[in-house]
Amino acid sequence: MRDLVVYYNTPLGAVKAADSISFSLRAGERLGFAGESGSGKSTTALAILRMIKPPGRIDAGEVWLDGVNLLTLTDEAMRQVRLARIALIPQGSMNALNPVMRIKEQIADALRDHGLRMSRRQGDERVRELLESVGLQSEVADMFPHELSGGMKQRACIAIAISLRPRVIIADEPTSALDVVVQKQVMETLARVQKDLGASVILVGHDMGLMAQFVDRLGVMYAGKLIEVSPVREIFTQPLHPYTRMLIASLPSLEQKGTFHGIPGLLPLLRDLPPGCAFHPRCPQAFDRCRTEEPRPREARPDGWAACHLL
Repeated sequence: MRDLVVYYNTPLGAVKAADSISFSLRAGERLGFAGESGSGKSTTALAILRMIKPPGRIDAGEVWLDGVNLLTLTDEAMRQVRLARIALIPQGSMNALNPVMRIKEQIADALRDHGLRMSRRQGDERVRELLESVGLQSEVADMFPHELSGGMKQRACIAIAISLRPRVIIADEPTSALDVVVQKQVMETLARVQKDLGASVILVGHDMGLMAQFVDRLGVMYAGKLIEVSPVREIFTQPLHPYTRMLIASLPSLEQKGTFHGIPGLLPLLRDLPPGCAFHPRCPQAFDRCRTEEPRPREARPDGWAACHLL
């Protein structure tokens, strides 16, 4: 992705939901995006799939996959790319699944829509294989979404996402509203199918603990900008950006009991960002330059960069 810009038009002005986002995703890699609500994580993920709906618009940028800029494809060509080469595991599985269609019909519909023609027996066998690959019994094929638990619905969504063996899987907060035991099961399922496919994964979420256990590299977003990207181990032991440092410091710890330390202040309005660094009103290390000049990303260590004047 190069210099992606996504705006949402409102009566009060344009909201810069994603502003000049650039990153690369390696084959077989797990890349995470973390940050507070409203930082632009989901908008960036949906822009890859060109699923930004009005009043939102992709204003500028490039998204390259296998030498093709996805933002230049026709609507029909992009529709064929979705699921076949880039698949989405949505945040709300109950809202993503059709409540009046059985699970097998929803999987078969996705296969037919991408030109796969199979006999009824072949289709049933393919559905059974997909369900078993995500840890579901074959009987789930004949069930409706409301008959499944939250974890089962999420795994059904994973089965649909991997049905055409995509190159990239985008998981937008796949464990939200699930208890911790089911969260672990869902993430283990995602890790297993990713390994089987050899696919890359983009994981969007708030749970820094989950990120620490799953991803290879972590990108931290703030106010519509990607402000740091580093290998996950290094970002937890030696964070480069003050926001990343404070985000990690706010996590509860079993070793250190006491009061929680949150980040003071609130995320700024994306339609009225402060001058200079957007984080400077909340940053304890801000100085004069931070208030007037926007920091540019710079590499501070191998494979680790951040946008901060302190570097």
